[in-house]
Amino acid sequence: MHTYAMILAGGRGSRLSVLADKRAKPAVPFAGKYRIIDFPLSNCINSNVTDVGVLTQYRPRSLMDHIRAGAPWDLDRMYGGLQILQPYQGRRDSDWYAGNADAVYQNLDEVRKVHADYVLILSGDHVYKMDYGILTSFHQDRQADVTVATLQVTPEEAGRFGILQTDSNLRVISFEEKPKEPKGLLASMGIYVFNYDTLVRVLTEDARNEQSTHDFGKDIFPRMVTGNHRVFAFPYGGYWVDVGTVQAYWEAHMDLLSENPPLDLLDREWIIHTLSEERPPVNIRTGATVNHSLITDGCVIEGSVEYSVLSPGVRVARGAVVRYSIILTDAVIEPGAVVDHSILDKRVVAGAGAHIGYGTDYTENQVLRYTTGINVVGKNTLIPPGLKVGRNVIIGSDLTDLDFSGDLIKSGESIHAEAVD
Repeated sequence: MHTYAMILAGGRGSRLSVLADKRAKPAVPFAGKYRIIDFPLSNCINSNVTDVGVLTQYRPRSLMDHIRAGAPWDLDRMYGGLQILQPYQGRRDSDWYAGNADAVYQNLDEVRKVHADYVLILSGDHVYKMDYGILTSFHQDRQADVTVATLQVTPEEAGRFGILQTDSNLRVISFEEKPKEPKGLLASMGIYVFNYDTLVRVLTEDARNEQSTHDFGKDIFPRMVTGNHRVFAFPYGGYWVDVGTVQAYWEAHMDLLSENPPLDLLDREWIIHTLSEERPPVNIRTGATVNHSLITDGCVIEGSVEYSVLSPGVRVARGAVVRYSIILTDAVIEPGAVVDHSILDKRVVAGAGAHIGYGTDYTENQVLRYTTGINVVGKNTLIPPGLKVGRNVIIGSDLTDLDFSGDLIKSGESIHAEAVD
């Protein structure tokens, strides 16, 4: 039996704020050397799924530069392998993707070409490990039309997910997308396996429905459940996180720094592959201190780093302090600067003596409405020397010292950052 995987990787990721200004959410760096999309791609090759289509739409260049022909995942093959599937305009049957179900519908010909029996629908912006072979076997054993991977969530989280109810055999008897009053705590992970014939049929019907939003959670699954299709829930018990918010992104990195991380990146039986940069070894100089941190190739550490993740080429100068932070590629923390509970995107410079994450004022951010104290600074921005930045602050990309006034950015402010859709 042959399986084709479609990875939905066109999301804008507006709740990641400036981290997704210039890239699709699956292309956002993660855990120092990786991108978020490395996880579903690695799951595919580790599960022996070797026909993979990556569906792109929003700002795909960074994602495409990273994936290329799929060589790091052994998907650069003469037959099958990896394909990047972009929306296009043609004489018919093509347009910008109107929803995730429409994106799959517009690319069904690619599945037909390889004579797939099953189609995996995966999100490109989740961090987890899963053997899709086990999921597909579960699907086969129950003679399902579609199987939805699920996990238990807390009552506080339930309103952000598609919530399912099942009978004693794990057949789904109800499905609600992001309900205001959830009837249960069993949530869809956005991972599905369809019989090919079933997928063609339900997506063709959906495409003809002018009232549909062409979304799997809002339209496809509710209709399949009420239409007596055999819809089953696969129980997943491992680590999984949707890193689609600033807080979730930061917390997932902190998870990696625990004594027994729930996501083991050292597991040689389930390698997470990526397109690695050629960088020199890490250089930790006299007087530097590093504790509970992940440091990637090319970093030069002269100051103090604790409970932080540093991507390739980061420089932490003498007297600088980085704590509980995520610093992306080629960022520079100049002498005496402090970066605390913050996320700095590529090539950000924290000027000498600047303090990002200053004080104890946790005023709510005016754009994303969070109060947990995390600051985010967009690509290529220069934080002027001596500037104090409070908590819950979002600072946009490509800013210079001319874009800042005064010596303090108050907690909760957003500087040149777009509002969430």
